Amino acid sequence: MNRSETIRVELGGRSYDVIVDEGLLDQIAILAEPFLKSYSARPVPIVADVNAREHHSARIEASLARAGYEAVWYDVPSGEASKSWAALEELTNWLLALGVTRSDHVFALGGGVVGDLVGFACSILKRGCGFVQLPTTLLSQVDSSVGGKTAINTSAGKNMIGAFHQPSLVLADMDTLATLPDREMRAGYAEVIKYGLLGDRDFFDWLEANVGAVVAREAKPLQHAIATSIRAKARIVAEDERETSGVRALLNLGHTFGHALEAETGFSNRLLHGEAVALGMVLAAKFSARRGDISGQDASRAAIAIGASGLPAQLPDLDLSCNGSRLVDHMRHDKKMEGSGTLPFLLLKGLGEAYMARDVELNDVAAFLDEELA
Repeated sequence: MNRSETIRVELGGRSYDVIVDEGLLDQIAILAEPFLKSYSARPVPIVADVNAREHHSARIEASLARAGYEAVWYDVPSGEASKSWAALEELTNWLLALGVTRSDHVFALGGGVVGDLVGFACSILKRGCGFVQLPTTLLSQVDSSVGGKTAINTSAGKNMIGAFHQPSLVLADMDTLATLPDREMRAGYAEVIKYGLLGDRDFFDWLEANVGAVVAREAKPLQHAIATSIRAKARIVAEDERETSGVRALLNLGHTFGHALEAETGFSNRLLHGEAVALGMVLAAKFSARRGDISGQDASRAAIAIGASGLPAQLPDLDLSCNGSRLVDHMRHDKKMEGSGTLPFLLLKGLGEAYMARDVELNDVAAFLDEELA
């Protein structure tokens, strides 16, 4: 058993803990006890990805039962399609029918889709109630469960409707990763190596040497990777909770390119979010080299480090039937698009040093993508 690690996200009155360890769901009634008290005479609402519920509900129910609580479950189908207006309406109606109050907490068990959906629902339910994140994927443990970004997708693009709404607690139970498909594990690794590329060269170097152990779920390397990633995000979120100073925007490294690829592939299982971010970081590194910000050698090193995990690292591998202009058209719907028509891009000055570029011409991006697609 590893030593439990607790990372504090410092946000004044909205501060909360992220706990990283094995066996956390078996202790949920103890660890989340302050957020269960209001359910002494009512069942605890748990919104779960259907697969996560199948694998982990027994552990949660046993822990709750020992403390005298009962769970009531709401199943969410796996996949981005569940982050929709229709799904949001159904979930909020269910929570209202249960009589959830502003002082209650809703529990979210699953990956980023469930966490985003539940977080957004709780941000608007009776003008805001609490929620607890129980992330069951590597991607959600190191990224989406921490920081309070919640959203649903629309026809205009990914995460276009949402709110900042911080959880009250995050339990990153490493045991849940044992049932995660290898492809999902690799997709989560994209967000891990992102923290190395954007601001921690030592972590990037460590990941180069330990990628096999992390992806293979060896306990100590995995916990180090998760906790280091969460600490990095917690620092950034504490400094720039609502992405107003530009610091938090660094967390979007790879996402502008990645979201365009997701849109082109229909936000489907053809390209998982983490896979899109991985390719997006490769493209950001190559585009940085094209601009002369970093060397071609560093761009290649970033691509090799990403590909070493089994993640896609070459754009032609997607076999897209589009050109660079079409991908750039998807980018025009990016949330970061400014009123002036400028789209800021997260690029690299070096391995472990990301920055915001506001002088990028979209025609240049389209030409670059045409070269990469060839």
